[in-house]
Amino acid sequence: MVKSIFEELEKPAPKNHFTVGIVDDVTHRSLPVDETFDIQPEDVVQSVFFGLGADGTVGANKNSIKIIGEETDLFAQGYFVYDSKKAGSMTISHLRFGPRPIEAPYLIKRAKFVACHQWQFLDRYDVLDCAADGAVFLANSPHGPEEVWSRLTVETQEQFLAKKLKFFVIDAYKVARATGMGGRINTIMQTCFFAISNVLPAEEAIAQIKKVIRKTYAKKGEAVVNQNCAAVDQALAALHEVKIPDSVTATRRKTPLIPAEAPDFTQRVTSIMLANKGDLLPVSAFPVDGTWPSATSQWEKRAIALEIPVWDASICIQCNKCVLVCPHAAIRPKFYPTDALQAAPPTFKSVEFRSQEWKGSKYSLQVAPEDCTGCTLCVAVCPVKSKTDPKLKALNMAPMQPLREQEGINFRFFQGLPAPDPARLALDVKGTQFREPLFEFSGACSGCGETPYIKLLTQMTGDRLLIANATGCSSIYGGNLPTTPYAVNREGRGPAWSNSLFEDNAEYGFGHRIALDKQTEYARELARRLSGNLGQELVDQLLGASQTNESEIAAQRERVRELRRRLAKIEVGEASDLYALADHLVRKSVWIIGGDGWAYDIGFGGLDHVVAMNAKVNLLVLDTEVYSNTGGQQSKATPRGATAKFATGAKRIARKDLGLIAMTYGTAYVAQIALGAKDSQAVKAFEEAESFPGTSLIIAYSPCIEHGYTMGLSLEEQKLAVDTGFWPLYRFDPRRADAGEPALKLDSAPPKVPLERLWASERRFQMLKDPQTSKDLLAAAQADVQKKYAYLEKLAAKG
Repeated sequence: MVKSIFEELEKPAPKNHFTVGIVDDVTHRSLPVDETFDIQPEDVVQSVFFGLGADGTVGANKNSIKIIGEETDLFAQGYFVYDSKKAGSMTISHLRFGPRPIEAPYLIKRAKFVACHQWQFLDRYDVLDCAADGAVFLANSPHGPEEVWSRLTVETQEQFLAKKLKFFVIDAYKVARATGMGGRINTIMQTCFFAISNVLPAEEAIAQIKKVIRKTYAKKGEAVVNQNCAAVDQALAALHEVKIPDSVTATRRKTPLIPAEAPDFTQRVTSIMLANKGDLLPVSAFPVDGTWPSATSQWEKRAIALEIPVWDASICIQCNKCVLVCPHAAIRPKFYPTDALQAAPPTFKSVEFRSQEWKGSKYSLQVAPEDCTGCTLCVAVCPVKSKTDPKLKALNMAPMQPLREQEGINFRFFQGLPAPDPARLALDVKGTQFREPLFEFSGACSGCGETPYIKLLTQMTGDRLLIANATGCSSIYGGNLPTTPYAVNREGRGPAWSNSLFEDNAEYGFGHRIALDKQTEYARELARRLSGNLGQELVDQLLGASQTNESEIAAQRERVRELRRRLAKIEVGEASDLYALADHLVRKSVWIIGGDGWAYDIGFGGLDHVVAMNAKVNLLVLDTEVYSNTGGQQSKATPRGATAKFATGAKRIARKDLGLIAMTYGTAYVAQIALGAKDSQAVKAFEEAESFPGTSLIIAYSPCIEHGYTMGLSLEEQKLAVDTGFWPLYRFDPRRADAGEPALKLDSAPPKVPLERLWASERRFQMLKDPQTSKDLLAAAQADVQKKYAYLEKLAAKG
């Protein structure tokens, strides 16, 4: 599942050359790291950079290699260490520069320059371990040069003094905001590196950086180029050297990566891997059968958000929409008895719960500060505005660091509050969000458009869920070690997740269904055989139980518990078989999940086969309209006019219509949904798919950073996609046809906004430079939209 890649490029004959290596391994074990290997001449500059995925650190360092290796007499080498998680994982760049060819196939252990581009890393990781004596350390810090020393831990200050380090700081995010760069701090930190390291004269370095900026970002527009150049110009003014005292002044020590209450395996193995010390673990520490504990992402506490949402309880209408759209399950609601607040922390917020059924209960909306990624979707979806200040809502973003400790305490208290019985909760937008999410705190990109659908699925099917997951983004954030986001409930049960290949995931999930059915069949057969020992009444209840809702499933679970109690007293040989299979008498929900690369392209043959078989399986396609996990290659779901890898001149034909293909069988349930456009329709589609007796297929519009806009705007983009007719919403249910009604129900109105509006808001449609070609493709795409909706209207009108 996790593999290492090392690649050294061919060395060209000229003296200017650079080599690049990539290490893609959560344990970072592909290269030797023994310090005895790290012996370089004094004229070789060795630098290590700690960054966060998507902050631009890796890209900036690759550009630095190109600048030095191509534009100077120096040789350059780079190794880049990062795992296969998305935008929230740490990246480590190892760069060497020197006047002669560099023969060093190993990572740096004694760097003359160390940069930490994320302040929170100083508390989580030993970033100074690789610093040589007398090295220069650069930190992206929200604290200024006068204050920053007091913000360090005892251990970090001791390292500064023991190694006699020089210390520089810059508030790179402040510069980025001022220049319109958002969260991209790459060019700012790159400029500081050249200014401090003296690898090149400062003026020459800045000129080269701007040259590379223009080359790198020209295709994204002049505005992006200008923003990056402005960031370079302002970086040096914001860079400060820190005066280091002669002694340790801190009183705060580093907190453990994993809290003491975490399970034993998490303490022994996961914590070591999270600390980037995976090399120290023996093979015997790992599970021999390849399985891995779930519910472990809760212990990671990455704390990567610069800002988190703050709840204004006085104006909240308790709609739970913010919870529904949160990609990381980092904001949650709960209602509970008033007396549960007796031990509440002083800053814990609650209000009266608006409900006649649970009158007298309290309601709270709580953020997990260290698990939030700061995507702002919860604020964007909030429908309430303050009457005194229209700029404020029931949720508003505020700096995370001052709130981290306080809200962390509040979240832990919140988790201990009693949860409502899911059997009593409505299957609507509000009710589903009171159910415990069994998919939480994943490593998906901030604002990910895929994960809210998976989270919703776990809330609606709970611990009966079995997932067959195709390789892609959903397998990376779904099963990337050392932590997994699939969780368990208070009874210790949760979804079972497994990953298969691109090309056979549908068949793999179909096999899950066949195996479950066979095991259930055998369990029922054994129950009949042993009815004389078990009691005919219990057996009849077990085999005849209706399991259509949570109440009935809970009742069946109680019968299974009684069955096992009776089986434990029976010495008949088959009793042990039935004891092992008893849980198969509880209905299971099988979901086959993957992206459009799997469903439309590489795995389409298998998906089509499974739809045709009409077995009781459900397929969820997380449609980003591009191969997101591998860097943005076009798929058959890529729309006409969109630019992608392998479609640099824009895709010239319309996207494949997977929904219409599946409808032609007339036996499968098919829905096309967009959570940000019509959340109630999405929830209804999951409910209908789960209850459908045959195969169901849900195609979910999933905004992605590859679309080319800030992910905090993705809810607006989904609505725009529906309003333009680009993404029509519908549900095709053969059960309606059996009742003499049209099987297809259109859930979105005819196109009412020109498609040009959508194209203007997404960079994937703007990157085509030929104006006439772009105009022609837009006209063709607009015709696609009109034709498609007209055809769906005809289908929806047929009885």
